Amino acid sequence: MIEDVPVIETERLILRGPEELDFDAFAAFSASERAKWIGGPFPRDRAWGGFLNTFGHWALRGYGMWMLEHRASGATAGRVGMIFNDGWDEPELGWHVFDGFEGQGLAYEAALAARAYAARHQGLDAVISYIVPDNTRLAALAARLGAVIERDGTVMGHACKVWRHPRVAEAAA
Repeated sequence: MIEDVPVIETERLILRGPEELDFDAFAAFSASERAKWIGGPFPRDRAWGGFLNTFGHWALRGYGMWMLEHRASGATAGRVGMIFNDGWDEPELGWHVFDGFEGQGLAYEAALAARAYAARHQGLDAVISYIVPDNTRLAALAARLGAVIERDGTVMGHACKVWRHPRVAEAAA
């Protein structure tokens, strides 16, 4: 567990730093067909490296992905937060919800909280999200969050749309 990861609480979620107990849920997501949007599916040993990336972002950059803990069940429900990998244009707001937690508005709730925290405390405002054109669910959520397509881009060797999120001050107005 990383001690310096801030904890954010929403109505249904606790956004917290990663813990080893989250790995099984992360590995299951990584092995699923839904992981195709993040370069997968991945075997368990490759998922381990992706999971460790969560720790590395917080240690190296001072920001990263929070794990989503579902308040009612205590289960690990997904991840949300800021990613800025080598070769990327700028930090990205990313999210994924694990099996059994989709379609409940949890990604929206978590992304709003993470975006607001990043803007107010980490100097990351009006961030982007890289979205592959075929990922219509992610694009719909980005639009619901107030993001708009800014330009064509490339991420992990794939063509994508770069969505720009509104400044937090503008979104609150």
